[in-house]
Amino acid sequence: MLGAIHFGVLAACFVLFVPMAMAGWHLSRHKMLFFSGALFISLAVCVHLTPYFPSVSDIVASVSSVVVYDHRVSCINEVNQIVWDVKPRPRNSNNGSSKLDYFEKNWDWVRSRKVLSCEFQKLDKLDVSELLNGSWIVIAGDSQARFVALSLLGLVLGSGSEAMGSVREELFKRHSDYSIMVKEIGMKVEFVWAPYEKDLDDLVVSYKKKNKYPDVVIMGSGLWHMLHVNNASDFGSQLKELRSHVELLVPVRTKGEEGGGGSVSGRSMHMFWIGMPVLINGMLNTDEKKEKMSDTVWHEYDRSLGESKILRQMGGPLVLLDVQSFTWNCGPQCTLDGMHYDSAVYDAAVHVMLNALLIESHQTL
Repeated sequence: MLGAIHFGVLAACFVLFVPMAMAGWHLSRHKMLFFSGALFISLAVCVHLTPYFPSVSDIVASVSSVVVYDHRVSCINEVNQIVWDVKPRPRNSNNGSSKLDYFEKNWDWVRSRKVLSCEFQKLDKLDVSELLNGSWIVIAGDSQARFVALSLLGLVLGSGSEAMGSVREELFKRHSDYSIMVKEIGMKVEFVWAPYEKDLDDLVVSYKKKNKYPDVVIMGSGLWHMLHVNNASDFGSQLKELRSHVELLVPVRTKGEEGGGGSVSGRSMHMFWIGMPVLINGMLNTDEKKEKMSDTVWHEYDRSLGESKILRQMGGPLVLLDVQSFTWNCGPQCTLDGMHYDSAVYDAAVHVMLNALLIESHQTL
């Protein structure tokens, strides 16, 4: 195609400029005749070249597709940009049983031009039910992941509902898995206790072996490894191994009809990573934690996470839920033990995940 265009342009130049030069030499005293001839030749060349150029509609369509794609990528990059407003509650309203209740915690997305153009929104129960209708969602990891699961279910079932009472009791049984089917919308939510990266890796590999894939996987780890292994280099190696197996799941391949080969599914998994929270060392509740989970060690683990390239922002497969940023900006008023934070933090992570899911799945509400 490119060769044809070059040939057409070369031929046009020959047809246009050679006769014009000759005519200019012979018709220098008859300028009107000269320019009439030049106009005629120019029009002929335009007609000759028209088949070699795309239509205006094709150009507009191609440019539009690039703009839409770039906007989607840009919004994924901006989805964690939230700000916090944490302030003391009036004295006469401090009736809570926890010091966390002494502070009112509100958050929203940054009011910048880029973020506003993405139209992020806090979804209500009806919106979430529509978005996640018929979905299989897996949340795997340590206690941070467990709190994310609690926030998601609170949004779907209603945080003050009777159903949530039993969910809290079952979900927070020590170091155990949990599963619930929300029959009204056909949504299955599983929490998998997987505190180490190897546990997450085994879970991902199991989906490949069984050829059964969740619609959404939200995972995260690091705190247990930091406390019980305390080796940031090993943590990074485990994440690289996990990344290599996660990348094999995209796109998801499903078995064809009997006797047929594999085929690429029209739907792929949406995968997220729960970032580690900021640790407030002076508030950690054991001397072992204060020693092994120091600021220096935390930063080493955070560096290993980036170097593993498991996150989308580093070229990897997982979209970050930036709990680090949320906990840093919410501050010490949002935690009792320097590690686990107020439910508002995990609510924010869930809303970030849902908005990213809307973008990734090309849906609107």
